[in-house]
Amino acid sequence: MADPVNGGPLWSHTVTLAEIGRTAPTLTLSADGATRVTIARELGLVRLDSLTATVRTRPWLDGAEIDGELKARVTQICSATGDPFEQTLESAFTVRAVPEGSDAAPQSDSLEVDIDPEGEDPPDVLEGDKIDVAAYVVEHLALEIEPFPRKPSAVYDPPAEETIDSPFAVLHQFRKGQAED
Repeated sequence: MADPVNGGPLWSHTVTLAEIGRTAPTLTLSADGATRVTIARELGLVRLDSLTATVRTRPWLDGAEIDGELKARVTQICSATGDPFEQTLESAFTVRAVPEGSDAAPQSDSLEVDIDPEGEDPPDVLEGDKIDVAAYVVEHLALEIEPFPRKPSAVYDPPAEETIDSPFAVLHQFRKGQAED
C-alpha cells in the first residue's frame, strides 16, 4: 500500500534476497507514531494505537518466504451505533516472493485464469532484489480490518416503520370529516 501524499509505502523496512540467503533474518518491527497516523488515515481507522510484527524470512526457490505475525490496537466506528470502539487485531501470514524472470513466477501468457480457492497463492514478483516486509504487514493488517465493524455490545434497533395511509384511506378520512361538519 502506498502513501498517497508521498507516493512511497505507508511503512517500509526492506531486506534483500542476498541477506535472506545469508542470514535468514527474523525481524521485530514496531511502527512509530507518525507512521501509525498515516496508516490509520489510509485504512479508514479512527486511530491505530499500536502496530507490531515479528517477521521471519528464509530462502524459497530463487526467492524468499516471509512468515509473520502482526498485532495491532485499532479504534473504529461501530457501523450499528456510530460509536468509536477499540479492538485488538492479530494475524499470521505467509507470503512467497520471487525475482522477475524466475521460473516460479506466475506466467501470464494465457488469457485463461485458473483459480483454486483452496490452493496456495502464487508468489509475488519482485521489482529488483528487495522485499519490503513492513509493506506486507500493512497489507495483512488491511485484510484483518472489518469493513463494517461492530462493537461487541452493539445491538441494532431498526427505525420504526412509518405507516403511510393509502390515498383511499386519506380520502375516506376527508369525506368522514366533511360529513361531520
